[in-house]
Amino acid sequence: MSEENAVLFANEAFYLAITSRDIEAMKQIWAEDPVACLHPGWAALVGRADVLDSWARILSHDASPKIICHEPRALLHGDVAVVVCYEQIDGELLVATNIFRRAQRQWRMVHHQAGPTAARLARENAPQAAPKPN
Repeated sequence: MSEENAVLFANEAFYLAITSRDIEAMKQIWAEDPVACLHPGWAALVGRADVLDSWARILSHDASPKIICHEPRALLHGDVAVVVCYEQIDGELLVATNIFRRAQRQWRMVHHQAGPTAARLARENAPQAAPKPN
């Protein structure tokens, strides 16, 4: 597997942990300190304990929204990788940055940030075929 695909796989595992509300999987995704997380509208969280506590609170709610990752792009910089993607949550679109660090041949998350965007998904921006004349 290429390093780019390995990073995208780690990113997908992050969103799968959210969708399945699996805090144990979430713990495996995050690196040891130092880490940080910026949830939309929250204060910055720094440190593994605070970050994982936030995810435990989010994932424990029955009404937790389903988050779908769209258009992930991995940018590799040696042992650090940045994934820029969009998150679709209850019909709203956020832009997200997920940063991973390679440690012992595994890509582990060190930072997540998501926030509002005016962007649209590429498939929504794609030109539509002109209607055929009758």
